Amino acid sequence: MTENQAREEICRVGRSLFERGYVHATAGNISVRLDDGFLITPTDACLGFLDPARLARLDADGKQLGGDRASKTIALHTRIYAAACRFDAQTACVIHTHSTHCVALTLSPAGDELLPALTPYFVMKVGHVPLIPYHRPGAPEAAEMVAQAIERFGAAGTPIRAVMLERLGPNVWHETPAAAMAVLEELEETARLQMLTGAARPAPLKADQIDELRTTFGARW
Repeated sequence: MTENQAREEICRVGRSLFERGYVHATAGNISVRLDDGFLITPTDACLGFLDPARLARLDADGKQLGGDRASKTIALHTRIYAAACRFDAQTACVIHTHSTHCVALTLSPAGDELLPALTPYFVMKVGHVPLIPYHRPGAPEAAEMVAQAIERFGAAGTPIRAVMLERLGPNVWHETPAAAMAVLEELEETARLQMLTGAARPAPLKADQIDELRTTFGARW
């Protein structure tokens, strides 16, 4: 993907997420890792109305070279790239949103992960989603905890594609903006199912069922 293609794709994905309610107001951000740096949405930008020419352009060290002022989350994004690329060298897009059902689940956390293995596609397409305790937006401590979680799960043979920041929202990553968006969609839909079932708290998939998904589809669980 060229830089110009990446600019267009960031704006297309941002608009799609905004129009379908995955992001609101000026919450959320999208970045793409280039061969020689990064693109990221500007600070306080609405993802539904991005201008490709005004996306923040940074060099490989995170120094801004052009565009509007970069989102403060670039430090977290670069930590994600550095950690995730150890387990998937093609990782090239990070998306952060404040998606409603994901955030709602963190208001009464039920454990160290956001969700159990509720559906086969959640297991196949998303995998484990560790819950990162609350820190203020942009806090370096949160970035360090995210990097540690990526390393911990990757070293255990279950590399992750998402983390959940308590009270703030998910960060997801993949090879392209479209692929990262699909992870986010599956994650938010699974969170919605968990909320809809309420106190019933459906049982997760059984170990043998997860093993079958891992064997057949390479599930990341």
